[in-house]
Amino acid sequence: MKTHIPRHLCFGIFLLALSVAAPTAIHPQAAPKLTSPKEFFGYEVGDDYQEVNYTKAEAYWKKLATQSDRMKMVDMGLTEEGRHQWMCIVSSPQNIKNLDHYKDISQRLARAEGLTDDQAHALAREGKAVVWIDGGLHASESVGFQQLVKTIYDMVSSVDLETMRLLNDDIILFVPANPDGSEFVANWYNREDDPTKRSSAGLPKLYNKYIGHDDNRDSYMSNMRETTNINHAMFIEWFPQIMYNHHQTGPTGAVIFM
Repeated sequence: MKTHIPRHLCFGIFLLALSVAAPTAIHPQAAPKLTSPKEFFGYEVGDDYQEVNYTKAEAYWKKLATQSDRMKMVDMGLTEEGRHQWMCIVSSPQNIKNLDHYKDISQRLARAEGLTDDQAHALAREGKAVVWIDGGLHASESVGFQQLVKTIYDMVSSVDLETMRLLNDDIILFVPANPDGSEFVANWYNREDDPTKRSSAGLPKLYNKYIGHDDNRDSYMSNMRETTNINHAMFIEWFPQIMYNHHQTGPTGAVIFM
């Protein structure tokens, strides 16, 4: 079974990002010098017979965060297997410097406590759209986690006017939803030394320690640490205006179906 992620994967969803800020002049910049996925992993994300596991993705994001002023990593808490669940926040350098301010605006607008109509409109004009993109909740749907690695790199490295506009207008929260599962599924897929023999078939267990495939059904109960981490980030801290929960399915035998 091949694993292939189109290079444009998921980038288009940013066209839906809601800009709540006043118009700002956007200018192209020189491309920053960043470590590319191929330089770090030895292959492009989405190459046939290759999957990035969580351990390698975590190391890569930490490296990018030291090289880019568009990115900040936040430790959301531990998973059930004791891994750190990292949120990668991507925006313009100026927005990154003022994350607490924009988080406060998002909280005040979401809670609508003690705001007049004029105050609410003023906050909406000043604030930024908060966009949540997760991946890997059902870890055997491997596209979701792989696209996080590629899309984060695209957003911190691209210098075209549309990317610069998105970075200015939006604060993007990239979240690996099930680090333990993404680690297990990728390691299982990569277990064969001969890449052409690799397959996701025959997983010896499901990919969440206690609740298997039902980790998304835990959202309303928050029994699992991962769910608690996610719910805290979404409904106590950030209140995203767009929440993009990435799943993948397709007919039997499909390589990728989106």
